[in-house]
Amino acid sequence: MDTTNRFAPPGAQVDDIALAGAGYQPIRLWPPNGRIGRLRFLAYSVGLYVLFLLATFAFGLLAGFTRSSPLVASAIGLALYLVGIMLLLIQRSHDMNISGWWSLAALIPVVGLFWLFGSGTRGANRWGAPPPPNGLAVKIIGLLFPVLAAVGIVAAIALPAYQQYSLRAKAALR
Repeated sequence: MDTTNRFAPPGAQVDDIALAGAGYQPIRLWPPNGRIGRLRFLAYSVGLYVLFLLATFAFGLLAGFTRSSPLVASAIGLALYLVGIMLLLIQRSHDMNISGWWSLAALIPVVGLFWLFGSGTRGANRWGAPPPPNGLAVKIIGLLFPVLAAVGIVAAIALPAYQQYSLRAKAALR
């Protein structure tokens, strides 16, 4: 006699990303169909910006040695930087559960802040499982970005004011 229950649910293991409770997807920059969190987006943007500066410097040196136009080197560096930023913006859009095409709206200056301050969806969404937790390096580099931005703004305000002050002080001594 057969002892199996014919009314029991099937016992097949199905790999479904929507039901993968604590699973995380790996971070990939290409293809841009995954998700990336806010802090990792900031950290990777800072790293991409540093790479952009180094590439532009290297292309500028190469242009100087070959006596070609440095504008071509700057254009190549800028194109690489924009492609990299768009890849990150697409993944950031996916984390917020919106289409990657909306990342074009991030090029509008004030609208682009939505990608920095908007929170990602908790758990899995239609673009996959959530991104992995941030490591120490991502936290340090990601939080370094706002600090450097604040220092840059203060320097942009303070340096011209100091120059005017020093010119007035020299004029008063004469």
